[in-house]
Amino acid sequence: MGDEALLADGFSEALIGMGTRFMHDVAVYDYAKCIEILERDMSHEDAVEYFDFNVSGAYVGEHTPVFVTVGSTP
Repeated sequence: MGDEALLADGFSEALIGMGTRFMHDVAVYDYAKCIEILERDMSHEDAVEYFDFNVSGAYVGEHTPVFVTVGSTP
């Protein structure tokens, strides 16, 4: 992984690789797997709300991770 890519705490199981956004290395995560991880401690609805607001909705600079959904939307 690129030295400058930022990792999302607690979601290592959902890390699927590395990507590039405007020439910056970024970590790429599986959105659905991130929700599954949160569902270990909360309901599906709470997990989605928490993740969308606090994780994927957080911009922490040019190396902010990317969260992808493959197939249908969660």
